[in-house]
Order: sequence, then C-alpha cells, then structure tokens
Amino acid sequence: MPADAVQSGGTGHEKYERLIVAARRLPAIVTAVAHPCDEVSLQSAIEAARLGIIIPIFVGPLAKVRSAAARAKLDITPYECIDAAHSHDAAAKAVELVRIGRAEALMKGSLHTDELMAAAVRRDAGIRTARRVSHCFVMDVPGHPDALIISDAAINIAPTLEEKVDIVQNAIDLAHALGSGEVRVAILSAMETVNPKVPSTVEAAALCKMADRGQITGALLDGPLALDNAISLDAAAIKHIVSPVAGRANVLIVPDLEAGNMLAKSLSFLAGADAAGIVVGARVPIILTSRADSELTRLASCAVAVLVAAARRASTPITV
Repeated sequence: MPADAVQSGGTGHEKYERLIVAARRLPAIVTAVAHPCDEVSLQSAIEAARLGIIIPIFVGPLAKVRSAAARAKLDITPYECIDAAHSHDAAAKAVELVRIGRAEALMKGSLHTDELMAAAVRRDAGIRTARRVSHCFVMDVPGHPDALIISDAAINIAPTLEEKVDIVQNAIDLAHALGSGEVRVAILSAMETVNPKVPSTVEAAALCKMADRGQITGALLDGPLALDNAISLDAAAIKHIVSPVAGRANVLIVPDLEAGNMLAKSLSFLAGADAAGIVVGARVPIILTSRADSELTRLASCAVAVLVAAARRASTPITV
C-alpha cells in the first residue's frame, strides 16, 4: 500500500488510515517479532518500520528468516536479528526482550498463536499482569461510522464473570488509547431482557451493576443487548430501549469465544469488514495478524499497538 494512501485517505478504509496517521505522530516502538519465517511476517514488519511505526527485532532461526527474506526480495540488513533454535525458542526469546525492557511490543510471526501466548503468560518467565489477557478485534466495517472493538473472540474460550470484568476493562482501556471520547460498551446476548435460563443475560446485568459501583470504570455500559439493539438506533427504538449505549455502542463484549469468532468472521466475510487484532492485559501489546489479513489491516494492528504503548507510557508513574 503506498504511503500516500495512508496520508491522504480515499481507499475506503478511513478508520484504519486515521489510526495509522495517529501512530505515525508518535515515536516508533521497538517490537520483538517472533519467528518471522515467511514473506507475510517480514513484509508486515518492514512496511510498518518504513512508515515509522515500529522498529522490529526479528527473533527466529536465522537461516530460515534470511531464506524467507531472500525469496521475498526483502532487505533485513538494517534490522537486528536474534537467532533462535525453533518457534518455541523464538517466542521465549521475544518475550524475554520485553522482560528486560528492550521491546515495547510483541508481534506474531509465522508461528501458532498458542505458542506465542504460552510464552507470554508463563508465570515464571512471562509478561503477565494482575489483569487477565484478552484479545480485541478493532473492526473497520464499511458503512458503519465508527470502528468497532469486539472482545473476546480469540483467547478466552468461556470466560467467567470475574474474567469478563478484565475483558471489559481491557477493551475500555483500548478504546481510550485509540482516542474514543466516549466509550459505550454493549454486553451482548441473544436478547435484551434478563432471563435466568440464559446465563449471559444475568452476567451482562451483573457487569452493568459493577460499573455502577465503580468496579469497571471509564465507560458507559448497557446489557444484555442483542446485536441489533447494540448497533442500530432503529432496532433499539422498536424495542423501546432508552440508554446512551443502545444503538450507539462502539465496544461489543461477546458471551464467549465462539460467539465472538462467528461475529467477527461474519462481519469480515459477509460485510467486507477488516479486523485488526491485538492482545491487551499483558505488560505490552501483542500484535496478532493473520496471513489472510490485508496489508492495511496488518499495519492497523501495528498502529493500535503503538497507541496502546503510548497510553501505557503516559499512565505509568515516573520513579526517580
């Protein structure tokens, strides 16, 4: 994608372009790229570096990394490369770069997500925090005025109410990092009424009351809401739902991974949406991209990480 497309817009993906422009105004973040042994991994990181978004450190078996770069005609000589025996070793060494303060973000290369996340959440040598880690899709849906954050569709399979508190707070913090002035969170279910036979409706109501009591902060919450009531003012009006969130949600919290995965993929394959992926709740943002992602989507994922890292720096007390 030409750099002038990012600067001037006009590609039909203005939401992502705005994220990239915002990230380019900030200092590039050093990013440990774990096992970049294919063209897509290398190309994504190098293009993000060319735009001044990240400074990659490639961590993987050097022979494989160099071979992939040669096949793709990519020059990796300007970038630091760290040798690793295999993908698990690459994940561990990339995480260690964060632990010692050399990297402000992790980026998935051509290894399985499970391998990278296993290294990241290790209790003895990972980068966990008091929060549970969760995944957020930042989705650019054609025809929808705002980017939609959907969580969690990739990591937490069947989260408990306690875990959903962290999932919601992570998503709220991400929305603020991306510059959302008012964060409006819809806790999704199949209906908009509380039904004891549908546990997700009960948990939605509990999450909203927890927000009322200050246990979740930084956003307006409403739920349970069905998807149509969350994003369509007309649908909310038909059901006589009056709230500042209904019909105007910019964060969608799904009941479980299956629902989130199907929602995100439905938007992607039926509505032509793009889905930038980021893991939050760890010490640093973790960039998760797919080989099926467009170049703009991969760059948007990097841009989201830059904005999250900047927000983290701004909120971290300075010790002297």
